[in-house]
Amino acid sequence: MMQNLPFEPEFEQAYKELASTLENSTLFQKKPEYRKALQVVSVPERVIQFRVVWEDDKGQVQINRGYRVQFNSALGPYKGGLRFHPTVNLSILKFLGFEQIFKNALTGLNMGGGKGGSDFDPKGKTDNEIRRFCVSFMTELCKHIGADTDVPAGDIGVTGREVGFMFGQYKKIRNQWEGVLTGKGGSWGGSLIRPEATGYGVVYYVEHMIKHASGGKESFAGKRVAISGSGNVAQYAALKVIELGGSVVSLSDSQGALVLNGEEGSFTVEEINTIAEIKVQRKQISELATEAAFSSKFKYIPGARPWTNIAGRIDVALPSATQNEVSGDEAKALIAAGCKFLAEGSNMGSTQEAIDVFEAHRDANPGAAAIWYAPGKAANAGGVAVSGLEMAQNSARVNWSREEVDSRLKKIMEDCFNNGLATAKEYVTPAEGVLPSLVAGSNIAGFTKVAEAMKEHGDWW
Repeated sequence: MMQNLPFEPEFEQAYKELASTLENSTLFQKKPEYRKALQVVSVPERVIQFRVVWEDDKGQVQINRGYRVQFNSALGPYKGGLRFHPTVNLSILKFLGFEQIFKNALTGLNMGGGKGGSDFDPKGKTDNEIRRFCVSFMTELCKHIGADTDVPAGDIGVTGREVGFMFGQYKKIRNQWEGVLTGKGGSWGGSLIRPEATGYGVVYYVEHMIKHASGGKESFAGKRVAISGSGNVAQYAALKVIELGGSVVSLSDSQGALVLNGEEGSFTVEEINTIAEIKVQRKQISELATEAAFSSKFKYIPGARPWTNIAGRIDVALPSATQNEVSGDEAKALIAAGCKFLAEGSNMGSTQEAIDVFEAHRDANPGAAAIWYAPGKAANAGGVAVSGLEMAQNSARVNWSREEVDSRLKKIMEDCFNNGLATAKEYVTPAEGVLPSLVAGSNIAGFTKVAEAMKEHGDWW
């Protein structure tokens, strides 16, 4: 059992979510030695913490904390994003790195799990300030990463701009051009559809959920889809939903939610593109609330998440902002609104209370409200999957077409869904007529793959 870590609440939540799933399955009955593997995998192989000293435009010295959690390398080089946000701390990065281990395992690609970042806030900073911070950050981080060691990517607060600044500094210090960062510019080693990958991937995953649950009779066509967030994941998930015939009824950011005024209609491609432009300028969507084109069609609710503020039914919910953005009460409200499918575009987007509600209603009696829930480690694996494809392209010094990358992404998300489904059927027998638990299936499938590799490496026995 993991030592109680009250000062690391996010990590402890992620650990308990995985451990409870394994305990409630038949895995430990069939393979009791896996308890030891769980103890070993819950401790990072390495935690790197450092100071980042940089100069702002006024010539004043600023100090931030930098981190890299190299959690597990059983399946390949450490792989996971860098997050620049004032809330970043070791607990959050350990939770993200822990989730990343099993998410990466589910992609079928050779990637370990890690995460890093800083409590630096890019909002309100000039490009020169961001560049100076990134140079200082990479000056230390470059000692600990490499194409065959640790390959960071972007995350919240880290776009292609930040990746470019950091890659340039890495290249200067190490005198090497290698695929050490993913999310690079398309003209210098980046992969096509990498920005779109997480959002597209979660929609591809839900497509399989809908088809399986309906026996192939339904699709996204005609579905009303609630989405939180307004960054890359939310934007591209929304665009893919619209492309597949669904209606997007909400988006949000850290300051509030933008939802349709009534029960009809959808965000349009043009409106989503306008929101994307606002985000590039590091502004809030509240600035759109007063514009005539938006105020007549949408309602802006300050300080709110969308789940309890949408008029009419909700068929699909895609939390795509940050961790713990769906509470137990909000989970109940989504079910009451008719939501049948929820998949996390964000990492650990639902609280444990919300997951418990979803899982209980997966077992709903015939005729009662029912919902099928997919955890982030499976549903949002598309981003890291295309990062893995970018690593492969860099290693071979080739560039695949958009169609090639998208085809591979679709196949990875299909395999991710089928793997979780089959594993759930093997280790958690559902009641007759009840859909298998994708939480249990995904957790067990990812964990067992990593545990077996660690055993063969002699990390536990």
